[in-house]
Amino acid sequence: MRHGSIPGASGRVRPLTLLGDPVLHTACEEVTDFGPELARLVEDMFATMYAAQGVGLAANQIGVARRVFVYDCPDDDDVRHLGHVVNPRLVEADGVTVRGPEGCLSLPGLEAGTPRFDHAVVEGVDVRGEPLRVHGTGWFARCLQHECDHLEGCVYTDRVTGWRRRRVLRAAARASWNS
Repeated sequence: MRHGSIPGASGRVRPLTLLGDPVLHTACEEVTDFGPELARLVEDMFATMYAAQGVGLAANQIGVARRVFVYDCPDDDDVRHLGHVVNPRLVEADGVTVRGPEGCLSLPGLEAGTPRFDHAVVEGVDVRGEPLRVHGTGWFARCLQHECDHLEGCVYTDRVTGWRRRRVLRAAARASWNS
């Protein structure tokens, strides 16, 4: 990072899309144009994620129904993972299933114990269309699965069951941002 620009430094912070907005519950479209508009979107996504103090952000969380996400997330060994994926595919999700606290910028202030695998691999491309493969373990694997879910129209509350689901949905219904 020392020799490159800081992701999001030239981006603008966009409003977050909140639970209940249809764009969060619809599968996003593949990106086919790898021009300056995509690069600008990624910059805006980083700026928005940092402003909201998140570790990941999918394009539909700012109202753009395209298959793109950004991340700046540590793993369980506190190793920082920073990047973006365009047209991501979750190609591996395996290992131990861990139920851990999970939140979302589209449900500010809420979290619920959500089951996720502790290992994940995502394949896609970067803003120039160059192939990439991202491996994640622990907390970062959770982030990769969470962001891929967003692009399929799935919010983490869709993966929570029983009393945990009822509790987080009740809290969302009462939240000040849900009016």
